[in-house]
Amino acid sequence: MIGYLKGNLISAEEGVAIVDVNGVGYEITCSGAVYGELIKNRGGEVYIYTAVKEDGISLYGFVSQEEKKIFLKLISVSGVGPKMGITVLSSMSVKDLTAKIAAGDVKGLSGVKGLGKKTAERIVLELRDKLGAVSDKDSIPFGIESGYDEESDDAITALMGLGFSRAESVAAVKKAKADGASTIQQTISFALKSMR
Repeated sequence: MIGYLKGNLISAEEGVAIVDVNGVGYEITCSGAVYGELIKNRGGEVYIYTAVKEDGISLYGFVSQEEKKIFLKLISVSGVGPKMGITVLSSMSVKDLTAKIAAGDVKGLSGVKGLGKKTAERIVLELRDKLGAVSDKDSIPFGIESGYDEESDDAITALMGLGFSRAESVAAVKKAKADGASTIQQTISFALKSMR
């Protein structure tokens, strides 16, 4: 199974990129985020999900391990295949997606091209608990609850979107702040390291 590739961009068209890794060209169906990065930098790193079917092997690419984890959660929902998963992630950021699922925003999700209302409802039903939005108390923003800033709220939302519980996410963000994290990227990075 291929899990990661790094190479030079040969071509890119309609969300599909061909990346040259040591003389071998890999065709990758990409999320919007990694597609943009590959075009901008004429290559780069891609986290890969390998789909094996009777009629062949397909590679799906992501900008980060976190984006890949959300994709895996999406395709675990009945009726959501890899192509639809990529379409969803290309239509909105991981943060927006997790917020919509947590809020039960079926209308917002079904705005994605090709994603019907029933499938959007299944996504909310099956993933809402996994993303940590279980009760009204859980949906209270972290900053309101404890006096932390909006940046910490965003970091916690992102971690919950990766499948960590609210308690785990809150504790990890507190530790990251104590360790000197100042930006949201640093906070999430420090938090993930402490949770591994």
